[in-house]
Amino acid sequence: MADWRDMVEPSADSRVQDHPVESVTELTRRVKHLLEGGVGQAWVRGEISNLRRQSSGHSYFVLKDGGAQISCVLFRGEATRQTVTLADGQQVVLGGRLSVYEARGQYQLVVQTVKEDGVGRLQREFERLKRQLADEGLFEADRKRPIPALPQRIAFITSPTGAAVQDFTRILLRRQWRGRLTVVGARVQGAEASAEIVAGVEWANRSGDYDVLVIGRGGGSLEDLWAFNEEAVVRAVAASVLPVISAVGHEIDFTLSDFAADRRAETPSGAAELLSSSYRDMSDRLDRAGRALGDEVQAQMRERRRDCTGLRDRLRLLTPRAQIEQGWQRRDELAARLQAGLTISLRHARQRLQPVLAAWRGNDPQKRVERESQRLLSLWKRLQSVSPQATLQRGFTMVRDEAGRPVMRQAGMKETERYEVEFADGRRKVRPVRNSEGEGPGDDRPRSVDGQKG
Repeated sequence: MADWRDMVEPSADSRVQDHPVESVTELTRRVKHLLEGGVGQAWVRGEISNLRRQSSGHSYFVLKDGGAQISCVLFRGEATRQTVTLADGQQVVLGGRLSVYEARGQYQLVVQTVKEDGVGRLQREFERLKRQLADEGLFEADRKRPIPALPQRIAFITSPTGAAVQDFTRILLRRQWRGRLTVVGARVQGAEASAEIVAGVEWANRSGDYDVLVIGRGGGSLEDLWAFNEEAVVRAVAASVLPVISAVGHEIDFTLSDFAADRRAETPSGAAELLSSSYRDMSDRLDRAGRALGDEVQAQMRERRRDCTGLRDRLRLLTPRAQIEQGWQRRDELAARLQAGLTISLRHARQRLQPVLAAWRGNDPQKRVERESQRLLSLWKRLQSVSPQATLQRGFTMVRDEAGRPVMRQAGMKETERYEVEFADGRRKVRPVRNSEGEGPGDDRPRSVDGQKG
């Protein structure tokens, strides 16, 4: 049974049979060959937009006019030979070749020559309208109204899905702003943006429920921000009863709404900081005042508490119970002083008695006998150390003549006399004998009686 879809449209197989199947790369490459071979070199006039300069030296941008746009690339090698510096909003004439960037399947103009073609249409319109509105006095400083220091109700005209809302609310929350924020949704780019912005300004003024009005969006090119350069928007801002802060783009971006508003903020985040700065300062002042008041109250309470404590102490001292307690304390104090005095007197008496006891102990007969015994023993040991017997014990001998007198010189010894030599272990009789070699008298040595050397 045939599928009902086969009766509605031809099958995929039948179409494949009529045409060869190509990959995306093959089809893109065929289109590239057709464009490059069929169109080739071209000269194009338009306005530069979305210019991006890469660190590699290549530049990418869009060339557009009122009806269409084309992507362009100016490679570094060609850029170094140009005399014109590219800028957003610049009207130029470009010469180059048409090509296809296969990775995206996007055709582009590879620029080889850049010629300046005057100021862009949007920039010329901007300058013309700026002069016209300035001549009408819409930008005069005396028309500016002060922004409320502590706004409690803020209306913000912007795209409800844009990043500007996120940045704006984040700053208010971080700075602890307390109030009501109303986001008035409006397109901020495109043909219908200016009408919706004007309607938002008029609605906020009619409601009479706000302190300040903010209009703004994030950054972009001149054409992206053009809604805020529209004459209707500028006149609505200038005619607003509510004070208006214009917060469009980045710090370098200027729109005609900035000149007509009562205050310009560089970014939506800057507008949030501006609106919450006074509130933050006031909140800090209130916090400081609250802390100072609390400190003063605490100080007063401490002082009053000290006064009450002093009065209570004085009252307690005047009661009979307090008098009795003071008497007991006085008695205890005197008893302690008496005890301390007795202790000190006893200590002094003991100190005076110590020298007397020491002197008495020094005159004890027993100790004196012991000291004298020690002294005699020391003298006896000294006497023994120098006695003849001690000398003999050290290896010396003593010679005596027949009369028992010590012989001090060898020269006085005679061969005819007998002498006695005392050793440590005894005595022995000897007589001097002359040397057989016939040596001089100095060689006389004592000999034993039996002819042996002494």
